[in-house]
Amino acid sequence: MSRFVDKISFFDRRASPMEDADGIPRSGLLVHHPRSPAASPPAPPRSQGISSSTLAQLFKRVSDTHSDSSSSPSSPSTSTFTLELATPMLQPFVGSVNQIPFVLSFTDLTYKVKVKRPKKGSCLPSFKRNPTDEAISEFSSSKTLLDSISGEAREGEILAVLGASGSGKSTLIDALANRIVRERLHGSITLNGEHLDSQILKVISAYVMQDDLLYPMLTVEETLMFSAEFRLPRTLSADKKKARVQALIDQLGLRSAANTIIGDEGHRGVSGGERRRVSIGSDIIHDPIILFLDEPTSGLDSTSAYMVVKVLQRIAHSGSVVIMSVHQPSYRILSLLDRLLFLSRGKTVFYGPPSSLPIFFTEFGSPIPDNENPTEFALDLIRELEDTPAGARELVEFNKSWQKRTITYKPTIAYGEKQTLSLKEAIAASISRGKLVSGATDVSTGSTSSVQKFANPWWIEMGVLTKRSFTNTKRLPELFIIRLGAVLVTGFILATIFWRLDNSPKGVQERLGFFAIAMSTMFYTCADALPVFLQERYIFMRETAYNAYRRSSYVLSNAIVGFPPLIFLSFAFALTTFFAVGLAGGVSGFMFFVAIVLASFWAGSGFVTFLSGIVTHVMLGYPVVVSTLAYFLLFSGFFITRDRIPKYWLWFHYLSLVKYPYEAVMQNEFSDPNKCFVRGVQMFDNTPLGALPEVLKLKVLKAIGSSIGVNLNADTCITTGTDFIQQQAVTDLTKWDCLWITIAWGFLFRILFYICLLLGSKNKRR
Repeated sequence: MSRFVDKISFFDRRASPMEDADGIPRSGLLVHHPRSPAASPPAPPRSQGISSSTLAQLFKRVSDTHSDSSSSPSSPSTSTFTLELATPMLQPFVGSVNQIPFVLSFTDLTYKVKVKRPKKGSCLPSFKRNPTDEAISEFSSSKTLLDSISGEAREGEILAVLGASGSGKSTLIDALANRIVRERLHGSITLNGEHLDSQILKVISAYVMQDDLLYPMLTVEETLMFSAEFRLPRTLSADKKKARVQALIDQLGLRSAANTIIGDEGHRGVSGGERRRVSIGSDIIHDPIILFLDEPTSGLDSTSAYMVVKVLQRIAHSGSVVIMSVHQPSYRILSLLDRLLFLSRGKTVFYGPPSSLPIFFTEFGSPIPDNENPTEFALDLIRELEDTPAGARELVEFNKSWQKRTITYKPTIAYGEKQTLSLKEAIAASISRGKLVSGATDVSTGSTSSVQKFANPWWIEMGVLTKRSFTNTKRLPELFIIRLGAVLVTGFILATIFWRLDNSPKGVQERLGFFAIAMSTMFYTCADALPVFLQERYIFMRETAYNAYRRSSYVLSNAIVGFPPLIFLSFAFALTTFFAVGLAGGVSGFMFFVAIVLASFWAGSGFVTFLSGIVTHVMLGYPVVVSTLAYFLLFSGFFITRDRIPKYWLWFHYLSLVKYPYEAVMQNEFSDPNKCFVRGVQMFDNTPLGALPEVLKLKVLKAIGSSIGVNLNADTCITTGTDFIQQQAVTDLTKWDCLWITIAWGFLFRILFYICLLLGSKNKRR
């Protein structure tokens, strides 16, 4: 049998002809470069074909090809890789035989979660919708969210999961995407009849959340380009990554908005439909084989929703399996869907092509009226049945009998007796058609589980994350300006209140007040960044759900981006207050004051960063920040010295973030043993004797001196700075110790933040 070789550009697509969506051109989407016969190398023997390779070896072959094309000095920037396949392997895709290579099957999926049962004799009423509802067992503490759900999704098709709120749509999507706890999920999920390893699933699939979590000040092209830097391996040249992004922009119909920022409430950007398509594009930049979407049309008008689904149809026709949940599709959207799966309280009430809906409900005894949207009719009927005592049980049982006597889909038999390709063959054929599969690695065992977890090393990830955050931050100068304004206003108020303090006992006490308020203010101003950290954390959770980058890379880049503004804030506060208050130390004292203020900002931002990994909403975060910092100030040693704090609260004194910068600036001010702060009669200033005339004070002073055998006069130094530090019980640490401990707090909080991300951002349903 004759063989032929088809050379396909790395980002080319081969798909069936389809109708253009409104405003979505096909240019740049399907490009085929035929090879001249003279340039074709001899075909390999059949024994060396793809079918003999393991799945991981196929990934390795792609990685090696990328590496060779990128490292070869003679290779032009438009170089392509060649994969030679025998005629029978390619025939299903280029011939008249309609072979479907990828089939994602799920059988008897059942998912239960634990619920709190009402206590015996409780006066609280039951919240079950009707007494026959079987979703919650009367004799168990579990709720069934999915009950024996079966079906399949095929390459080139869109499977839409429909149902009312609470029917289990999102739960089913999450189950198929491995986003729920596997121990509670029963049944089987296979791809081409083979169990799909979770690591392989992350490599060949993508999940698009319902919310569009994007950086607001990045343009559409920048957003997709940064996604390409994350998801595509570094062995791929920059030109090829740019080509992939440009092709994806055309595929998504975003060419006119390519240079428009995403936008948010305060900045005008792309429309809602365009934003949704950008969100989809950022998740499919690596051209996944399987695409999961949670209600991609939610919140969009009918035209925008249609354009989004039209884009999904293009993605499916380019060689992907598309599975999405949808609430209530319009007539036009229904025409784009290939299979429907209706759910009612976790049970299947219909599964099949849209064309079967009229026949199905006619045989059920509820024919769909003419000129009515079949899906709207079906959903309305399901809701009516759910409100009856029997629920939708009758429709569930009818669907079971319907499935037994009706073949909803009959696959075409291709070459030989094979109806579907094996998983290895299907991925090989998909790669040969230009599908991009990242995550390839050198595998010695041939095990699919050894496919590498991330597309790039951590330093590449950290560099891209840092660049993206800097780009977004520099376009939001108002955030830094507001924070700088808060620091300057606070510094101005403190400078005018504590203007030019003298060295009297009252001046010393006022210095202590200034130090306590100033150091605690550093931490309070850091709370302004909490909303930004929370927004970034949600983006982080979306991107790391499918291993776009490491958590450690994100934590390091977060610290790098956040540090430079702290330097400006520290100098701004120090210049505003240090000389105005009249603090001691000269240039060296000023530089140490700047250092401890910077360390306080560093520790405070680390604390807020750590807090953003714990709380889920800014309204929960602010009370925690305010109350915790108030406790830190209370136990800092300003209101009550360390030696007078009860032993059972002494541990909180050492945990106080304010303690260390407070003691550091105190020692920076009073550490000079030659500087006197209380002379002669000044010792009476804070006593009842302070009201006496100066002459009487001198007489009392001399009397005290004569009684103890010391000559005391108006110029005698009573208390030096060292004496005052001892009186404040600040003796266990030096000012440099306090500085390093404050810096260490900043690092510790970021390590704790990393642990929170490691443990609390698994994107798994519990």
